[in-house]
Amino acid sequence: MDNYDVVIVGGGTAGSVLASRLSEQPSLRVLLLEAGPADPLPAMADPPAWPSLVRGPANWGELTVPQGPPGAVTPLPRGKGLGGGSSINAMLFTRGHRSGYQRWTDAGAKDWGFFDLLPYFKRSENAPGRDPVLRGRGGPLTVAPSDPLNPVLAAALEAAVEAGERRAGDISSGVEEGFGPVDVNIVGGQRQSAADAYLRPVRDRKNLAVVTDALVHRLRVDNQKVTGVDYSVGSEVICVSAGEVVVAAGAIGSPQLLMLSGIGPADHLRAHGIEVVADLPGVGAGLQDHPVANVIYRSSQPVPTPRHNHGEVVGLVRSRDGLPGPDLQLIFVDLPRPVNGFQAPDQGYSIGVSVMAPHSRGTVRLADAVPGSAPLIDPNYYDDVRDLDAVVAGLRLARTIGRQDALAPWRDSEVIPGPASDDELELRDYARRAVASYCHPAGTLAMGDGDSAVVDPLLRLRGIEGVRVADASVMPAITAGNTNATVYAIAERAAEFILGED
Repeated sequence: MDNYDVVIVGGGTAGSVLASRLSEQPSLRVLLLEAGPADPLPAMADPPAWPSLVRGPANWGELTVPQGPPGAVTPLPRGKGLGGGSSINAMLFTRGHRSGYQRWTDAGAKDWGFFDLLPYFKRSENAPGRDPVLRGRGGPLTVAPSDPLNPVLAAALEAAVEAGERRAGDISSGVEEGFGPVDVNIVGGQRQSAADAYLRPVRDRKNLAVVTDALVHRLRVDNQKVTGVDYSVGSEVICVSAGEVVVAAGAIGSPQLLMLSGIGPADHLRAHGIEVVADLPGVGAGLQDHPVANVIYRSSQPVPTPRHNHGEVVGLVRSRDGLPGPDLQLIFVDLPRPVNGFQAPDQGYSIGVSVMAPHSRGTVRLADAVPGSAPLIDPNYYDDVRDLDAVVAGLRLARTIGRQDALAPWRDSEVIPGPASDDELELRDYARRAVASYCHPAGTLAMGDGDSAVVDPLLRLRGIEGVRVADASVMPAITAGNTNATVYAIAERAAEFILGED
């Protein structure tokens, strides 16, 4: 049995940050375990190629359980390999509006508001030309908007302004509403993943071991203290001991691992023949994701070949008056996105509508007790009628933008859902049937002080010593924007916690 000061489970965004930051301390022996391979796929470097990655071997390949009365099933991609989701995602780097973090502090996540996180957001990034009060300088991630914008997306931005929406100066900052070019993780024409920015530059540190193709079976627990992990590489099972284990396998993988280790809802664990180590009902509960519905247009001329990440402009808006912050994101995409049950045009563009502050919550549950099996993922999209109300309002706004003069040179016709679908019931039915995941699962090991909270504000697992969680699973509520930038900040702060206690 090998001994390490810290074992990190998961080499995705959070794991890459943690491995880099913790191994800066030469006295710490750090082990990073990742289930996927060490080498990136060639397509990972090519920003427009990301849609192929979510259908390939760098994705765990999981689907949601059937959603709602239509029984819609949607892929919920998550990365498998160093860099995790940051190696296969659409490279949007946006913090989400600051109002969303109020839901964290309301849940008892003390000192986790937007401005509490701001130093860690700034630490992760290099955002030249932006307001230094809000944006970072010299961090590992160089982020900026796509330049130049694809002409059809530039036209869509002008159409939003024509429709009366605000033009934002820095929509990625977390303090603005409106529409604008979004920051992306693209440097020199290539994707910059968490592994690229944080991990690969430090792989030769003598105190850092990185093991890939490593499937973690369970945490080793002795007298309510985690003492190490068991994992396999091929047919070989390996046991390692640890002074502390950091679970960073994401909002799907982290609760799955805890449940396989006997930590979770007791009745569910016993149903799968797993000995209960700690009865924590909040493990795997509280799942949130951003559902998305697309309005698809056939273009009247060929859309220029994409150079960047397809989705280069976003808007943050409120679905109705009286809300504390924006609850919808609209994203303009330079290709016709696939929609469940519909035939997309050969050439076109999309306006995606996603609920940023969903009230609905779902679960992650075990399908069986076999490590590596696909879990049961139920985001429970639109269970709360307020989410359906919001997406219908967003679809109407998307169509208003789509009709503006700025898009006239590109617009042939609306294909999906089609102009005939216009009343309230038709749009609600469309949103349910066409639901897709924006690939932002969160909240399954929520931080806070209530009965369902799983980790405390120092990210320590409640009732079990020697283990922390640092990934999107600890979010008490999903961010009002894409989640990846916030995961970087969570991991930066987790590393500070660990180093401060060393």
